[in-house]
Amino acid sequence: MTRTLRPHPGLDIPLVDTGRGDRTVLVLHGGAGPRGVEPIVEHFAPHARVLAPTHPGWAGTPRPDWFSGVDDLAVTYLDLLDDEDAGDVLVVASSFGGWVASEMAVRDRGRRIGRLVVLDGIGPEVEGHGVSLPQPPPGAPGPDPADLAALRVYGGPRIADPKLLRRLARVRIPALLVWGADDVVVPPEFGKAYAAAFADARFEVVAGAGHVPHVQAPAETFALIDEFAGRA
Repeated sequence: MTRTLRPHPGLDIPLVDTGRGDRTVLVLHGGAGPRGVEPIVEHFAPHARVLAPTHPGWAGTPRPDWFSGVDDLAVTYLDLLDDEDAGDVLVVASSFGGWVASEMAVRDRGRRIGRLVVLDGIGPEVEGHGVSLPQPPPGAPGPDPADLAALRVYGGPRIADPKLLRRLARVRIPALLVWGADDVVVPPEFGKAYAAAFADARFEVVAGAGHVPHVQAPAETFALIDEFAGRA
């Protein structure tokens, strides 16, 4: 089921709300848009309630000019968890969604989030490792230009937050960072530094996968996520 969130006048956010279960899973997409995380939604829906919003500006959705920062997304999705009275939430986030999820974890004063999974996330500024947006081969379909434009608005000119890495030390919930060994957008060395910034994080590399391991190596990736999510 898809419904529309309206956290403010003029701001409509499509939200997939599907599945049943005692646990809530929040799924946050990356630059590829909501289609890029459909495998994650489908994986969890049989045994959990899954919430998967579309960030304003993606998939043809409007983005008000004033809604322009990662902090806007993070606060809006924390408000969603508050409004749903969801606790011990598992957040699973891909690429740019990992940035939003990390910012949510930093700001989660209501302690709604129980565990965090970041799949090849961007967000922090790591010395020597900038974000390299994918360049499809000539003639091959590439990312939607409007989606890339939205990413640049939220991410700024460097597509990174130089303050985020230091702030992550205050995040006390368990985190799992999964990286494709062949990621050319943000390499595993970036992921190691990202994971090391958390107080309680595991870092795992998936062989044979690039920037979207849940698509390129789903069996290995979901095995890691399920083991982590099920830990006491």
